[in-house]
Amino acid sequence: MAGRGPRVIAEIGHFALIMALVVAVVQSVPPLWGAWQRNTTMMGLAAPAACLQLVMLGTAFLCLMIAYIGSDFSVINVMMNSHTQKPLLYKISGVWGNHEGSILLWALILSFFGAAVALFGRNLPTTFKVRVLSVQALIGVGFISFSLFTSNPFLRINPVPLEGLGLNPLLQDPGLAFHPPMLYLGYVGFSIAFSFAIAALLEGRVDAIWARWVRPWTLAAWCFLTAGIALGSWWAYYELGWGGWWFWDPVENASLMPWLAGTALLHSAIVVERRETLKSWTVLLAIITFSLSLLGTFIVRSGVLNSVHAFASDPARGIYILAFLTLVVGGSLILFAARASALKPGGVFAAVSREGGLVWNNLFLAAATGTVLFGTLFPMFADAFGYKVTVAAPYFNAVFIPLMTPLIIVMAIAPFMAWKRGNIMQVLRRMWPAGVSVVVAIVLCLTWLETTSPMALMGVALGVWVLVAVLVELAGRVDLFRTSVGASARRAVGLPGSAWGMSFAHAGIGLVVLGITASVSWEREVITMMQPGETRSLGGYEMTLTSVTPGNGPNYSYIRGVFEVREEGQFITQLTPEIRTFTDPPTQTTEAAIYPLVTGDIYAVISNAGPNAKPGLWAVRLYHKPLISWMWAGALLMVVGGMFSLADRRLRLGVAARAQRRRRREQEATA
Repeated sequence: MAGRGPRVIAEIGHFALIMALVVAVVQSVPPLWGAWQRNTTMMGLAAPAACLQLVMLGTAFLCLMIAYIGSDFSVINVMMNSHTQKPLLYKISGVWGNHEGSILLWALILSFFGAAVALFGRNLPTTFKVRVLSVQALIGVGFISFSLFTSNPFLRINPVPLEGLGLNPLLQDPGLAFHPPMLYLGYVGFSIAFSFAIAALLEGRVDAIWARWVRPWTLAAWCFLTAGIALGSWWAYYELGWGGWWFWDPVENASLMPWLAGTALLHSAIVVERRETLKSWTVLLAIITFSLSLLGTFIVRSGVLNSVHAFASDPARGIYILAFLTLVVGGSLILFAARASALKPGGVFAAVSREGGLVWNNLFLAAATGTVLFGTLFPMFADAFGYKVTVAAPYFNAVFIPLMTPLIIVMAIAPFMAWKRGNIMQVLRRMWPAGVSVVVAIVLCLTWLETTSPMALMGVALGVWVLVAVLVELAGRVDLFRTSVGASARRAVGLPGSAWGMSFAHAGIGLVVLGITASVSWEREVITMMQPGETRSLGGYEMTLTSVTPGNGPNYSYIRGVFEVREEGQFITQLTPEIRTFTDPPTQTTEAAIYPLVTGDIYAVISNAGPNAKPGLWAVRLYHKPLISWMWAGALLMVVGGMFSLADRRLRLGVAARAQRRRRREQEATA
């Protein structure tokens, strides 16, 4: 039974959460009014309050974590989601592996980004910075209120049970321990872009300086969300035992939509920074991107769908989130409609230009986001009117892939285009190595792999097109083959981080496309019944089930199969898939065994054959998945590209000193 010490810790956490709400209110209303009235005293509250809010929420989160580690079952949240026999890592990850804890983590990350602006936004004009912090705090008021009034993680129970119910075994996995925080850092990180957009609308000014400020925060959120989606996909691949990595589940779509919109926002902000045009569209994208993050929260926690990812929820929570979503999205769009006319357009550009390529990028990404949004929400609306409709992979593949195809083609071409006005024929002449590589790749697929599938050929062509285009563009930047190797190396070292970042991110897309294409088009699958001593062939490999033995893990029992993998009689590796049985809560899971190779994964799953099967017989699924690891390598390369761009000194410095001084003089003149 939990002692008095842990119980006091829980009370401290509850009090800190209440104080965080008070501080959020102080951070939001008075500074916002002070910015309107140019009252420096009121405006001075914003930055200290942002830091104090982070301290309060950090204290609350730490107290909840201590309650989990100490198995304080007087806290209902701990009792429902933990157990004394659970390994320490999963006691800690259990803090956010439930609805109440995840909302507290969301609020904590929200305050972290607000405090980061308060501490590091020294280049921001005072009134603009105050408005950003106030808007951020208003969002915090909504989420902290949600936590306190409908999802309190510190509610108590009496009498105190001796044992907890445990955490869903599917969540007891290292990938799922880090996936939610990464995802939330992405989701919530876009709140800063939203706050910047609302502050810009309140001030009636969006320019190149604004775009330079907002881009690093958007880029950081995009990197986190990319990593979070990749981790979730990897977890589904090796943990669920289905052999798949993406199922167009509504909750998966909820993370994909803000990623697509955030990618469009990043590219649109570049146009604003370079040409001071697309201002209204960029502000609208900032609003839409964070609105989609909030929509994802509603989908997961409202109880409107059933998903392996979704948290069970009561109607009060769904109503609160829907009301909050309506207030934030509706209010911001009304403000946008009222103030968008003040955002004067900047310079013009030709359709065939770098800006034109970025506009096409935005159009395709916006259309893709819309199709995913429709496919995700339509079944929910149909269900509300009594119709059961399922929108599954065939719909998404049919509408999403055709939109991504021209996007990827343009993505490879755009970096070669000049700003303002380009010459498409000149660009295509520079890209001849990419065109030749595509033809060679298609010929190899037709002859060596004997592939005639149009989708497979198109996927290979797109992946090769992007990868070779990236290499050609980099070679042009460093004057490769046009000067000495030493001079090219010096130019490569001197390239700005944003140039390397773009190249890495685009190359990552190429790897993802090739990984998806190969793993889907050339996958080999064997679903069979086996008993120890039997062998099955799989894509050039021989898989022998040598034994099936029971055993015990930290908080589960298991049945482990042992497969020996050979190629042309030579031993390659040993795979050990498991059937795991948990008692708290009573659950049985499958653990896939995977042998990763650069050329493809060998994947094995074992399960019970059923009550009527012959003794000693086991159900087995064996897969060979060519190049599937290239998908996650591509996602990692995209994150690395984002980090390179963030490290670019020009981006971190924000604006030139002359532009800063000019803006300060303008503000002082209007004060």
